[in-house]
Order: sequence, then structure tokens, then C-alpha cells
Amino acid sequence: MDEISRKSLSEIVAGKLAAQVLDGTYKPGYQLPAERDLIKQFGISRSTLREALKALEESNLIESRHGVGWFASKLDENNLAAAHIIAQAAESSIPAIRLAPGDSPEGPRRLPVNPEKPIIIPNLKKDRLGTFQFISWWEREKVENAKIMVVGAGALGNEVIKNLVLMGIGNIFIVDFDEIELANLSRSVLFRESDTGRKKAEVAAARAKEINPNIHVQYFHGDVTAALGLGIFRRMDVIIGCLDNREARLAVNRFAYWINKPWVDGAIQEFLGLARVFVPGEGACFECSLTEQARRDLAIRYSCPLLARENVLLGKVPTTPTIASIIGGIQAQEALKLIHNKPVKPGSVMHFNGMTNEMHVTAYTPVEDCESHWTYGEITELPLRADTTTLQDMLRIAHRELGQEAVLELDQELVLALTCPICGTREEVLQPISSVGFNRAHCPTCGILRETELSHAIHGDENFLTRTMASVGVPALHIIRAYNAQEYRFYELTGDLPDTLHFSHFELPAYEKPLKLSGRIKLKEKVTVKVRPKIKLHTPKLTTAGNPEEPAEKIKIKVKRDGL
Repeated sequence: MDEISRKSLSEIVAGKLAAQVLDGTYKPGYQLPAERDLIKQFGISRSTLREALKALEESNLIESRHGVGWFASKLDENNLAAAHIIAQAAESSIPAIRLAPGDSPEGPRRLPVNPEKPIIIPNLKKDRLGTFQFISWWEREKVENAKIMVVGAGALGNEVIKNLVLMGIGNIFIVDFDEIELANLSRSVLFRESDTGRKKAEVAAARAKEINPNIHVQYFHGDVTAALGLGIFRRMDVIIGCLDNREARLAVNRFAYWINKPWVDGAIQEFLGLARVFVPGEGACFECSLTEQARRDLAIRYSCPLLARENVLLGKVPTTPTIASIIGGIQAQEALKLIHNKPVKPGSVMHFNGMTNEMHVTAYTPVEDCESHWTYGEITELPLRADTTTLQDMLRIAHRELGQEAVLELDQELVLALTCPICGTREEVLQPISSVGFNRAHCPTCGILRETELSHAIHGDENFLTRTMASVGVPALHIIRAYNAQEYRFYELTGDLPDTLHFSHFELPAYEKPLKLSGRIKLKEKVTVKVRPKIKLHTPKLTTAGNPEEPAEKIKIKVKRDGL
């Protein structure tokens, strides 16, 4: 493979700031803007900014004054050369939040208003989305090209999916690991009694396609916390969480923050509900909103890693279809606003009390050192697949860019072995923790809980480097992290893209699509139309010889039709 040459995001930011020190924007002794302002100016995470500031401090270009801020240092022979070297990274471009004229970094997130769109009189008899054309800010192309992931296809998910479909959202990706049971029918508009036992995600996607055949859908039956590649999140415009537990919310929150995508969370119970929007770098995130008690609960549930994978809610949360409709409607509407770059209130929560019909909005306080506040830098797309690429292959790539000390970091803990402290037997496992159950942790001979040997990093001296990425729990189209003592690099297994993200479930075959004829057809013209053939089976009525009234034994007839 050829050498991959580029600057990390923190290096680019450091280069921008170094260039401003050189051109006199920040004169010696001048204070740099506050960190929150720099984060908004460059559109980066706090961790990336601090990495850039640390690099400038080590080069003596800026200095930190405890409790005050960062100040530009005097340029001299000791730091001038370093300033020019670092400033070379400023030639690269970095994403920045676009502010409308007159907006300040401290003000609300508000993007420029689109020019007034031309007046179009839609044909309401033929255009199912025609009435939306009367909305002044509605942009049909944005809606039809939008990609939205809905995580959870229960009561809330049903309402959100229904609303997205009716609004004509062009591409909807539905995720759920559960199956339909009869009790779901009291608050799930997309499910039927005949669907009992089927996958929620699959049925929801099929019904969505039935409601609006013009949209494209894809479903994923699996655990969002461990089985979904980050490359899927990366290609979404908005993520909507319709979840019922903190573990899944925390996972979605971190994934969304890592790849810098907004997500809309919702929760319901009886007549109560809440909705909130989280945008990386703007206000608090979900993890910031957790109380100390919630953090302790999470710590207890994860005190045994194997038990945590099987630890589910002891009871079902009682909800009503009415509160699901209200909160699901708010979530879909917030997603529509995000698609159109309309103002939202990130880091705030909207509470609705259905008993008193009261609603109020509260802002969360961002946590300075929140573990979720980390956004990936530039992502390198590699033509590799998780099921064929080995750990050794990925290490070679990381070593070429980061040196021989580079390490691969796994999202999931890898269970290396289970050892019994009584009989001393050791079982090698080499499986991701999500696929190792709590019952397996017990010794088959002694019956006691065995010690679990875990690892979350690949250093290069392991004896299983020929194993594929998929075999150690890396999902398709995932983004792999590699690091050394100075920096991180990020690699996407883009070879999985065609099979992993396609939005083509439940598309009709060509012979089943409605026939469209354009222009006039003269009677003398020969027109050839391909239609799906119908086959009728004529079978004689069979009776038993002894009693003509008694039906004969059932006869199975198999019919094979070429191409159908």
C-alpha cells in the first residue's frame, strides 16, 4: 500500500492558531479567545482543541495561566522556526460552523436563511407531497435525499417512522433487536396480530414501504451497542433514538459524538414524556445529563462485564399510544428542522406532562471532562472488509503511519480466556464480550464463576493476529482506531459499504413495478409489454373409492417457473 500522508485535525487547528500568532492577530501577551469560542469557531471537539493548544504550548508559542486562559508568547529565535513549521498545516481546510451575518459565536446556532423559493402550484391529485410545497422553508430535495436512522422500533419508533414516511424522508434505516409480541399491538401502529414473533425492524421497514412506496428503507436486526458499524452512523444526517434503557442511549450518544452527527432522543412512561436534541460541540450531551445515581446504577450493572451483556430491564415500562404519538411527533419534527438547518435547542430537554397538559424546557449543564466529548479526526477510507481483513493487516497499515509502536483499539472488550480458580482449567475464548453469555462464565466442572481475561487493544505480539476483524467483534463498515503516544488515526472498512448500507429492502422487482407509458400509442403500432405471467392449476376433484363424499388424501404439487 502507498503511504497515506495528511495532517490530523488537531495539527490543522494548531496551524491556524500558529499562523495567527505569526501575522500579529494575537500579539505577545494577548489572550486567546475562550475555549468554548474556539470550539465553535473551528467546529471541533474540546479534546481536539486541547490537543492543538498543548502542541502550541510545547513549542513555546502560547502559555497557560491557571484560571485565566491562554496567552500568546513572544516570538524569538527559540520558537520562530517552530511557529513556521506548525503554521504550514494551516493550508489544510477544517470544518467550521457557518454563522449567519450578525451572529456571534456566543449566540444561538442559526444558519443563513435560504433565498425565497419560487412559487410552485403542485398537482395535489398526483403529488402526495404537494401540500408541503406551500411551506415557505420546505426544501423537497433535502427531504428526499435525507438519510435518517431510527434506533428502536417499539411504540416510539413506530410513531417516528410513520411520521418520517408521511413527510417523504427519502432514506430510512431502522434498527432493533427485538421481536413482536401481542402486547405491542396496543401502541404500535405498524404491527398486526399476524406479525407476532417476527422481527420488529423488518416489519416496521416493510410497512413503511407500503405506506409510501417512493421512499427507500433498510432494516437491521441486532444490537446497536455492538453490532452496527460506525460507517453507517457517519453517513446519516440525523439519528433518532427511541430506546428504553440508559446503556443503549449512552452508546448512541458516544457514536453520534465520535462522528459528529446530531441525534434526537425520546422517552415515555404512562402520560409523561420527554424529547431532547444533542449536537456535538453545542451544549450538553446525554452523558452530561446523567445524575450521580444514574452513573452509580450503570457502574453496578457493569461491575461484572459478562453479566452486563445479559442484564435487561426486569419489567416493562407502561406507556400509552397517546404519549408515544406526542413525543414521536416532536422527535420527527426536530429531525426535520435539523435537515433544513432550522434552529434547535441542543443540550436542552422538553418535558411533557400529559396529566396536567404542561410542557417546559430545561437546559442541561455541560460537563467539562465528559467522556463522550470526543470527535474523530479525518477518517481514511480503506477498500477492506471486516470478514476478510485480519488484525495483522490492520496493524501493518497503522505501523506505516504511526510507527511500530502503534496499537489498535477495540470498541468491545475481547474475552481472551476463562480460568477456574478452583480446578485451574483455562478455556481460550477469543470472542467479543457481546457474544459471551454469563452462564458460560461458570466452570463446567466446579460450577463456580470463572475469572475473565479481557483485552481491548491489539499490540502486535498476540498469537491470534491471523483472525479476521469480524471474528473479534468488529462489525461491517466499522471505523478502526489506531494510536501511538502522540496521536490517533481512524480507518474505515469501506469495502463493506455496498452490502452494508443500500436502502433497498422491499424494492419491487422490475416486472412488478407499475407500467408507465409515455406519449400516444397509435392503434397500428406494435407495442410489446412484459407482464408477470399468471399460472392457473386445474386439478381433478379427487375422492376415495369407498365414499365419494369423503375427501381424498392431500397431494402436494410443486410448480417451477423459470425466472419467477
